[in-house]
Amino acid sequence: MSAVSRILSYLGLPNDYTPSPDAQPIEFLSRHLRQLPPHLLSHFSSTTTPKQRSVIPAIRNRRLRYADSNPPQLRLSAAKATWPTLWPGREPPGREQGEDERAWAEKFFMGSLKPHVGKLGMLLGGYEEERESERVRSIRRAQAEALESLPEEDESSDEDGEEQPLEEEESPEDVQSWFIRRIREQFIYGLLESTDYDKVDWDDTWDTDNDRDAEERWFDDEEESDVPPGLSE
Repeated sequence: MSAVSRILSYLGLPNDYTPSPDAQPIEFLSRHLRQLPPHLLSHFSSTTTPKQRSVIPAIRNRRLRYADSNPPQLRLSAAKATWPTLWPGREPPGREQGEDERAWAEKFFMGSLKPHVGKLGMLLGGYEEERESERVRSIRRAQAEALESLPEEDESSDEDGEEQPLEEEESPEDVQSWFIRRIREQFIYGLLESTDYDKVDWDDTWDTDNDRDAEERWFDDEEESDVPPGLSE
């Protein structure tokens, strides 16, 4: 049995049901997202993109609540390392990684080697800073090449998650706040690369009781509308 057949069978729907899970996946998910378990919803990971799914309010709400939980990958340090080209700070790429490497050397090499720790830490920190800088440069080159290969009409930025520029004299705290806000917006609208959206989009634990109550009322209204005139109580 195909994945689509299993989905329709699970919901008790006919094979010619519209919107079709394959031909109209976003419309289908808009109606039936909360009725399907994760193992069936995973079919839509290959037929839709995170950006396409962001038009579904229930999925945006799940992403918002996930982001509000302050997961490790959306925190400042991890986000700067994962999406360095979105970071607007002025310090050179790799500075933070270099400092971490120097701190590790100072903590690890204690005792008889202590007089040489400073030099070793500086050396290891410099290597790590240069590696991270080269990684960021490679990412930027790849992005620039990708943009150059896009058709002209595809280069315009989307309204969803559109970047708001920083003021010229922003404090470090303001820059950090702007960056975290930008990362969260990009996440909610399905624009972040290197992100496992499936674990959020298909997880109903991020729904609230209000979401479920609204859905139950919607189904009650649908059932009542199907009752022929004169047969309602």
